[in-house]
Amino acid sequence: MRAGAVALLSAACTALLAAGAPASATTARTAVAGTAARTAATGVPLPYRMADTGGGDQLITARAPDAGATIGTVSWWQRHHGRWRRAGSAPARFGSGGLAEGRTRVQGTSTTPTGLYGLPFGFGTGPAPAGTVLPYRRIGADSWWCQDNASASYNRWVRPLPPDCAARESERLADYPTQYARALVIAFNYRHPVRGRGAGIFLHVNGEGATAGCVSVPAGAMARILAWVRPAARPHIAIGTADGPTALTRY
Repeated sequence: MRAGAVALLSAACTALLAAGAPASATTARTAVAGTAARTAATGVPLPYRMADTGGGDQLITARAPDAGATIGTVSWWQRHHGRWRRAGSAPARFGSGGLAEGRTRVQGTSTTPTGLYGLPFGFGTGPAPAGTVLPYRRIGADSWWCQDNASASYNRWVRPLPPDCAARESERLADYPTQYARALVIAFNYRHPVRGRGAGIFLHVNGEGATAGCVSVPAGAMARILAWVRPAARPHIAIGTADGPTALTRY
């Protein structure tokens, strides 16, 4: 997908609604932020509050305040001797359509799919940052991501574009030198692709605004993440909201 806040945790809106009249968006945001601050004050790292972290020792969390948000926070966490510690954090951008449950997401909605996903490889128009050990592919003029539902290569990097994958239904990666200067593939709908659910979801460098379904971060953060990821640590990314049906902690 093409490129285009602080992470919060709580269900504070229920307290507001119980008071009587519907809460305004501003009031709700204030209440949620206050609850998130109280939660953060406990000092419990986010991975400990999640249902699943993927079983490895590295985790990236991408959290938005709510499903309609287009900004939030990406943090990356390292587990050492059984203890999770945050290794870094950066402001993040999400899809222009907000976020949607990954298991039921629909292709073409510009929503970022929530869930817990693997990180199979990195890629970019530029070289891999120093220290990168994750498999990394350099983008060439004939590098594409096939998003054609009718193709056998649906939701796959292809080079060159195969005959059964229509260019108009796919993404020529070299056309986005800023966003795809460096990127990580998010394994959404990847292992066993479901047609129509979506293809080409990445963690990549910021463009001008919200993305078309990916997660993006500043270029410096993207470089640090790529150099930090270690395949032996079985890294995953968890995408979600502060609370509600798509709460990050549910994944």
